[in-house]
Amino acid sequence: MIATITNLFPIWAITLSVLAFFQPSLFIALKAYIVPLLTLIMLAMGLTLTAKDFAQVSKNIKAVTVGVILQFTVMPIVALAIAILLNFDANLTVGLVLVGAVAGGTSSNVMCFLAKGDVALSISMTAISTLLGVIFTPLLVELLAGKAIDIPVAGMIISLIKIVLIPVVLGVVINTFLHKPISFIAPTLPLISMAAIVVIIAIVVALNVNNLIAVGPMVAIAVILHNSFGLLAGYFITKKLGFEEKVCRTIAFEVGLQNSGLAAALAMKFFAPTAAIAGTIFSVWHNISGSLLAGYWSRSAKQGKA
Repeated sequence: MIATITNLFPIWAITLSVLAFFQPSLFIALKAYIVPLLTLIMLAMGLTLTAKDFAQVSKNIKAVTVGVILQFTVMPIVALAIAILLNFDANLTVGLVLVGAVAGGTSSNVMCFLAKGDVALSISMTAISTLLGVIFTPLLVELLAGKAIDIPVAGMIISLIKIVLIPVVLGVVINTFLHKPISFIAPTLPLISMAAIVVIIAIVVALNVNNLIAVGPMVAIAVILHNSFGLLAGYFITKKLGFEEKVCRTIAFEVGLQNSGLAAALAMKFFAPTAAIAGTIFSVWHNISGSLLAGYWSRSAKQGKA
């Protein structure tokens, strides 16, 4: 039952987004809860990890290294290229670059499982990129968008330590020493994370009603291009490098599916509300595209094509 509800994430996100668009007053007052909700999501992520997940990195060091390099090069650079191509203003540009510069999203683990990928590798990559992102994300945003808009690098690093690093590490510690009691609530953690991100999306939509009317369609095009390029690059580059099919699928999801909720939250905290539009749309779209691709790969595996 919980898994079914969680798998319908795009439906819940679209439903609440529509409600927020037509009744923004229901969500605007919740603006202050964006960061606490995101912190809750990262804690929930930490509670699903153990020290063994990080130890797995040594078993797949080549794949993890290639995946992380693609994650923090392809996605931010392509984001900037698309923003320039579509003539985005400074806030829309920094918003899209933020999406590209954050770590991989936890939904990649689910998509990887559905697509018959290497789930252990996916979890390890998500964990490593999440921790590296505490430093890499602000530096990449400064490097790529710093000329167009002032980037508070130090402030972003401090916020990421509070929002990401501390909750994730705390979750890992709790799960390591209290694994048995945590295992009882583990099935509800994806549902809690989904509910939190859906509320964050609704809040950002409510704060951007007029902006969505003006620039929403163009940002949606940018997001679809960005996500598609990440999925394709992650798959075909690793294929060219000689990795096996399961690893290629895994890295495709790790590169193409971003922690866009974090990008939206950082955009709201440090920039204008319009900067959060890309992260909001990406949060919905990458779950749709990821599900479609996972379904295709799952069917092809059953038919013996992969």
